[in-house]
Amino acid sequence: MRISELGRSALLEIRAHKTRSAMTSLSLAIGIAAMLFTFSQTAGMMKRYEDALRLAGPGRIVISQRHNYKSKGLSPGLTYGDALAIRRQYPELFMVSPQNASWSTRMRFDSFKSDGIRALGVTPEWAKRDWVYTQRGRLLNERDLADAARVTVLIEAGSWIKKPYWAKYWPEQALTKYISRRDPLGKQVLLGEHLYTVVGVLKEPYKDRDPRWFRQWGGQGIALVPATTFQRFLVPPYQKNPEVIENINVDTGDAETASAYLRRIKVLLLARHRGEEDFEVKDYREIMQSALKQMREFVVSIMIIGIVAILASGIGIMNVTLATIFSRVREIGIRRALGATRADIVWQFVSEAMMLGVIGGVGGTGLGILGIWYLAPKEDRMLEISALHVGGALLIALGTGFLFALYPAWKASRFDPVEALHYE
Repeated sequence: MRISELGRSALLEIRAHKTRSAMTSLSLAIGIAAMLFTFSQTAGMMKRYEDALRLAGPGRIVISQRHNYKSKGLSPGLTYGDALAIRRQYPELFMVSPQNASWSTRMRFDSFKSDGIRALGVTPEWAKRDWVYTQRGRLLNERDLADAARVTVLIEAGSWIKKPYWAKYWPEQALTKYISRRDPLGKQVLLGEHLYTVVGVLKEPYKDRDPRWFRQWGGQGIALVPATTFQRFLVPPYQKNPEVIENINVDTGDAETASAYLRRIKVLLLARHRGEEDFEVKDYREIMQSALKQMREFVVSIMIIGIVAILASGIGIMNVTLATIFSRVREIGIRRALGATRADIVWQFVSEAMMLGVIGGVGGTGLGILGIWYLAPKEDRMLEISALHVGGALLIALGTGFLFALYPAWKASRFDPVEALHYE
């Protein structure tokens, strides 16, 4: 039987049972749309993962204080001195960037007042990785660090290209709102109890185009100061030792050397901390994989919905095929008596099921593309789908029709021609 005849026969049967065919195709369309959504989410996550790795550096290691650790009194905790020791011991490292933070720092600048500024004590090496900013003025330098200079670099948060509906619950940062209308460069601001000169302003990219995997929430704004200045003037009151810091970010410059340096740094810190492992040394890729796992679980839940819908539509296709077969038993007997082979009978009914699959696949693809086109600009985990994704979805739809029609079609091909001719 020729392909053109198979197609024409399938279309005639579908047209003869419009409602039944439409309901079966609709179930498949929902499943295919869910699968396209899953493809888009997966592609978006992988792109963000790759972009974040590129920004973070190939050999990124994160050293932080161990949570809920009860000290034996031998170690002061993770300190600025630890970062200096790592830099002295391994001068070949691309980056050793210690950081401390005060989340509720008071700032006064002209008419601007806030008690929720996040002050970060950093070194010039802070700018070696995660750089996404547009810079005005200058950054902190080694002279600032050595002199514990009272200078600061302010960070202006990015806006939105297309603001999502939920962003109305995310108010604009107070500092960003103020400095976007007034140039603070060269002026003095009050941070804590002392005056600081603003030497630079860094503007973040648009929020919906920010490639950083983890965006650091800055409260009402972020101000960078030299780490030594932070120790003298901005250490939070609850922190007894001004030398203690939040974390140290290290980049070896090469992914292949990260594991080796991770072990070496751990040994060095254990010696400095007198055997107390009150710190954690992690490969940045492991941290990102953990976050990626949580996002993947969400994607899997959407995929399961799609698979269930596809299975339901497949069972519908099987039922439709069985109903069609038992309403056309005499036709099958006549065709077999006129010389049709069992393969011809199989392909006759399989082609009808595949046609239903194609109709459902096209409908689901259209539905999925419309949904992704609407959501992708608003949901940064999504990526606009490619022709490969569309082709994959259509193949799934086609394969569903083929697989679920095989058994009924095989049963039809096994009918005895004489008995089929006498079937009422």
